[in-house]
Amino acid sequence: MAAQDTVDHKYVYDFAEGNKDLKDLLGGKGANLAEMTNLGLPVPPGFTITTEACKAYLATGREPDGLAGQIQAHLESLEREMGRRLGDPGDPLLVSVRSGAKFSMPGMMETVLNVGLNDRSVVGLSAQAGGNDRFAWDSYRRLIQMFGKTVCDVPGEEFEQALEDAKRAKGTKNDLDLDADDLRGLVDAYKRIFAKHTGREFPQEPREQLDLAIRAVFESWNAERAVVYRRQERIPADLGTAVNVVTMVFGNLGPDSGTGVAFTRDPASGAQGIYGDYLANAQGEDVVAGIRNTVPLQELERIDKKSYDELLGYMARLEGHYKDLCDIEFTIERGKLWMLQTRVGKRTAAAAFVIAAQLVDEGLIDLDEALHRVNGAQLAQLMFPRFQLDHEFQPVAKGVGASPGAASGKVVFTSARAVELAAEGEAVILVRRETNPDDLNGMIAARGILTSRGGKTSHAAVVARGMGKTCVAGADELDVDVPAKRFTVGGHTVGEGDVVSIDGTTGKVYLGEVPVTPSEVVQYFEGTLDPERTDDALVEAVHRIMTHADGRRRLAVRTNADTGADAARARRFGAQGIGLCRTEHMFLGDRRELVERLILARTDDEREAALAALLPLQRDDFVEIFREMDGLPVTVRLIDPPLHEFLPPLEQLAVNVAVAQERGEDVAREEALLAAVRRMHEENPMLGLRGVRLGLVIPGLFAMQVRAITEAAVRITRDGGSACPEIMVPLVGAVQELETVRAEAEKIIEEVVGDSGVEVLIGTMIEVPRAALTAGQIAEAAQFFSFGTNDLTQMGWGFSRDDVEAAFFWRYLELGIFGISPFESIDREGVGRLVRIAAEEGRAARPELKLGVCGEHGGDPDSVHFFHEVGLDYVSCSPFRVPVARLEAGRAAIETTGSDSR
Repeated sequence: MAAQDTVDHKYVYDFAEGNKDLKDLLGGKGANLAEMTNLGLPVPPGFTITTEACKAYLATGREPDGLAGQIQAHLESLEREMGRRLGDPGDPLLVSVRSGAKFSMPGMMETVLNVGLNDRSVVGLSAQAGGNDRFAWDSYRRLIQMFGKTVCDVPGEEFEQALEDAKRAKGTKNDLDLDADDLRGLVDAYKRIFAKHTGREFPQEPREQLDLAIRAVFESWNAERAVVYRRQERIPADLGTAVNVVTMVFGNLGPDSGTGVAFTRDPASGAQGIYGDYLANAQGEDVVAGIRNTVPLQELERIDKKSYDELLGYMARLEGHYKDLCDIEFTIERGKLWMLQTRVGKRTAAAAFVIAAQLVDEGLIDLDEALHRVNGAQLAQLMFPRFQLDHEFQPVAKGVGASPGAASGKVVFTSARAVELAAEGEAVILVRRETNPDDLNGMIAARGILTSRGGKTSHAAVVARGMGKTCVAGADELDVDVPAKRFTVGGHTVGEGDVVSIDGTTGKVYLGEVPVTPSEVVQYFEGTLDPERTDDALVEAVHRIMTHADGRRRLAVRTNADTGADAARARRFGAQGIGLCRTEHMFLGDRRELVERLILARTDDEREAALAALLPLQRDDFVEIFREMDGLPVTVRLIDPPLHEFLPPLEQLAVNVAVAQERGEDVAREEALLAAVRRMHEENPMLGLRGVRLGLVIPGLFAMQVRAITEAAVRITRDGGSACPEIMVPLVGAVQELETVRAEAEKIIEEVVGDSGVEVLIGTMIEVPRAALTAGQIAEAAQFFSFGTNDLTQMGWGFSRDDVEAAFFWRYLELGIFGISPFESIDREGVGRLVRIAAEEGRAARPELKLGVCGEHGGDPDSVHFFHEVGLDYVSCSPFRVPVARLEAGRAAIETTGSDSR
């Protein structure tokens, strides 16, 4: 930008010049102050310094050219309007300097009140207030305290200690009992503290106070707490904050003054009514600081009915204007009501749904806008049970909230013990250093899973989310000793059978049983809600908005399910089919021995015998799933995992064989197994013999699965049902792989189907980058694509998802390299581009090609919008995420078409 352009750039706006739609430029606070000003509400006059000024300051370390002059011009205009000059000794104008980013960041950035007070103007302020010395000196001590802490990094504790000392000397615990002389002495004490820490006297020049306060607000954008908050709330780091300079109005002038906050509806429940707090004889910060107890807002009617009635009128007007719950800050100065701020109020997930439905009934918004105002993350919060932390429960450890929910149970350290106790009716928490596929039965049996290693994409996390199980992963404060059946943490030893509670949302771990409240929303989806609760406002709101989302969405929503029980639950949650049935889960447990026989087979006869034994078991699995999904498509992925997951660990097996040999035991079988494990050992099994490669290397394996799937579909059809199988070949990287498998599969399908009328589709999983880049070729041999975004992300980034999260993702998030893990939400620019390329080139080669996604991203709210955008036909996710995907698919549709009410 040229120097002249910089000078001419408009960095400061009077409140009357803005409006609520200029949040990018004026921040949320400034835009809403402008809006209230234009509505004619009583807003103290002032002006806003834009976010662009902040960004320029942060980029260069100095104020942009022209800013000082614009501030001076607006200050002079404000002085003329008020008939006072900033810090004038006889009749001072005082201002507050407040931050205001585009998105609300409560308490994260800085505010300085009473700017303009000094040793001389404090006398003039007393005269303004009718000789109220106490008020004047109280305001001065507040300025020194806030300015010292905010602008000059003086430790706030020292100011607080000086105030406590003053109250102790007075023999009181209430700061209102300090008189003018006490406060004058406190000002002297505050000045000494300021000088000790800054090496200078408290600044007496009002304009210097103003300039330093503005810079401090700019710099607070990059304060540690603000950075952490932005990261948590996914607020972009490059927005900057606006600064609002507002004429001071005083709630601490006596009993006829005060300050408060108000909500136009209950932000916790959404219920209509009067909600808020009021504190007489106080400045705004006192309400949230907790130094004195507030009274309910309704009490203001008794204290000052005129102001109360005015406030209710303004609240109704603002809610009608913003068409939403409004959060309002106000001050009463000697019976005069001033509106200091309004914003669309933060609310709980439950309140979001209830308020959206209420506003539809009131004719303020339509159902499209109601759908726009809620989101999948809120719905997910409502679907999981939660702890009642009314009691004083203190966490003993904290890990990653890997799968939401609240679970309590007896600690167990092995899968077998989890199954055993669960069968006896006990609630259990499976505790492991980390889980692996062998733990699946224990994970199914457990109420929750707790690991000391891993993160949101670890085995424990992914499987737990898929099953709707609560999971806390990576709680590294836990020292887990599986052989001893105990873990230690913070001086506590927890043994098998002891009870713990885990919160899969916050990642916190508690000793003992914390009371749990079940989710009414899940009961609604499952059809088990008590009939007496069917008029519940939350359930009714969820029902209405979900029904509208289903009517608006283009994307179908399927589920990832491997059992009939999962399929049945997913249908209750609204799934329109199965997008991923993982057959490898069917080979664990009691069937592992058959798999070992298959792997150890040295002759065709041995191999065919093992496959023959597996065939009826597989067929029964599919019969159960097809029966539950009657008439809906079921995509079955042929066996995919690394072969080592079916075999004992090499080191453990070698030790066992050596020990047995030393004892002279017969170890022929174990030696054969060891030889097979050594033969098949891979340095990187995730990139080794798995997926289509396994099916091509072990003759008959895929053929057995294809026959089992097709025979099951024919059986269901001949029993009067309907089966729609789709066979998915995993890990294809070249069309020739798919062609080879498809040729064999079609022969079997033709033989089995006969005249049953069953139609079987054959497609592939796009999870290898090369497959995405050669999708046009692969589509010639595929009737559908399903994007396996877990592996596509792993291979696209070159990340081992089993390792990287604990190893360095925390640092990448801290540095801003990631805003969120690419395993959690689709990487649009990289992995997303591969999806887009494959979708476009696949459809170009085969226009009728069916496109879906079945990776973890299929249930991620942000990712669902991307999949809608690129034209997929469906998303598939775990049963518990089906409602979330349905909701977000509806939101994606209305954001594409728009809504007249917005």
